[in-house]
Amino acid sequence: MKLAGVMGWPVAHSRSPALHGWWLRRYGIDGAYVPFAVRPERLEQAIRALPALGFAGCNVTIPHKEAALRIVDRADATARRIGAVNTIVVGPDGSLSGSNTDAFGFVESLGPDWRPDAGPAVVMGAGGAARAIIVALADRGVPEIRIVNRTLARAEALAAELGGRAVPWDRRETALEGAALLVNATSQGMTGQPPLDLSLERLPKSATVIDTVYVPLETPLLAAARARGNRAVDGLGMLLHQARPGFEAWFGVAPEVTPALREAIEATL
Repeated sequence: MKLAGVMGWPVAHSRSPALHGWWLRRYGIDGAYVPFAVRPERLEQAIRALPALGFAGCNVTIPHKEAALRIVDRADATARRIGAVNTIVVGPDGSLSGSNTDAFGFVESLGPDWRPDAGPAVVMGAGGAARAIIVALADRGVPEIRIVNRTLARAEALAAELGGRAVPWDRRETALEGAALLVNATSQGMTGQPPLDLSLERLPKSATVIDTVYVPLETPLLAAARARGNRAVDGLGMLLHQARPGFEAWFGVAPEVTPALREAIEATL
């Protein structure tokens, strides 16, 4: 039996066991994917135990992604630039390789019709999700990335490190002018959080709007985007697609994101 899992603190909210479990059944694989609630101070012990326990690897989620980067034996270039690891693969020699598939998941969720050269992208937020998204956009040649955050210094630090231009919060609506893509990489709009404080009046109708939040699937931002005719993309696609590389590495099958899978995971939200 092949084994993988997810480490977080807490971890009960994670949709990864449902997602990987669905694929294991779909492809008839003799395997299991289990959640581990791991305290931050025990993370290194837990990750280092993977080879001895016979695990093929694991995902790491909040709050462990940055710490995992320091623990693995090697990390790919994308993970190093993002500054976080979300996927660990145990090698035949027991060594631990870290990667970050959030950037991949984000781009895949935009679909095959998305064109990086269509115009500027506006990213709201400067946390971990924003880092992964900015790296994804920069690597694919988006001509201009505008980073908007309530704390300007954080946006400026991201822009200096990863590329892009920091925009003050009070200029956030102006930043939408001429944009081809708007990304909410904050937690605003999530159940229990206030909606993102942003008028879409200056956003071109041709722009795509994507929200990394997936609880609820239809955030106030996406509802407003749809109402004015913008293409709206919810955050569930990013979650589903970021899981694909790990599943393939651990279980030996390249899984597909299908409507049936999406429906199954939506039912857990």
